[in-house]
Amino acid sequence: MSLGLFITGTDTEVGKTVVTAALAAALAKRGLRVGVMKPAESGCPSLEGRLMPQDALFLKAMSGCTAPLELINPYAFVPPLTPALAAEMAGVAIEIDHIRACYQQLAATHDIVLVEGAGGLLAPLTAELSMHDLATALDLPLLVVARNILGVINHTALTVTVARQTVPVVGIVLNNNHPTDQQAEQTNAESLRRWGRAPLLGQFPYIPSLERDQLSSLGEAIDIDGLLSSLRG
Repeated sequence: MSLGLFITGTDTEVGKTVVTAALAAALAKRGLRVGVMKPAESGCPSLEGRLMPQDALFLKAMSGCTAPLELINPYAFVPPLTPALAAEMAGVAIEIDHIRACYQQLAATHDIVLVEGAGGLLAPLTAELSMHDLATALDLPLLVVARNILGVINHTALTVTVARQTVPVVGIVLNNNHPTDQQAEQTNAESLRRWGRAPLLGQFPYIPSLERDQLSSLGEAIDIDGLLSSLRG
């Protein structure tokens, strides 16, 4: 039976894609067939008349997932806005049943499927549904990516508390997406262990640019054995 994990963040631009890709590369290095998914992506450039979802393409390349892009990224939009607004502007109705069907096809051919949300947990997916609702509909536990800045304790604890209303939270990854030199940034990992309300599974250092080999090594910063154990129940 395939395992699944939904990766959310405490905000947008916190490093969800890097963490998802690094985890995917590390899992693939262990011999697992890793599927990846970015159900809705905004801010996509166009190439020869086709939208190119950059996050989804990056996940596909770094994971080695050979599934069609249409399964990995069912919805792509040009405006760099939350998916609900981008879809409205494009005149597209995001159907959660279609996303679920794409996920199920990926799950049927992979050992584990990593689903990266857009924005934070309550970012709107449709006029009525959020990323939290999507994780709930897919029945997936959550991994929370937190940006290492002042205020991360509150942002993370809020995200975990809301998520646990309907889905389990397996842990937190603290990501340094800029050079770290402030006192809060140097103490946030220990603070999250105390007050994050979920296990801290790893911390990513700041790395300006990444290749696939670096990503698999970076992914080992996550307690993968503990993560897999939690997913397997």
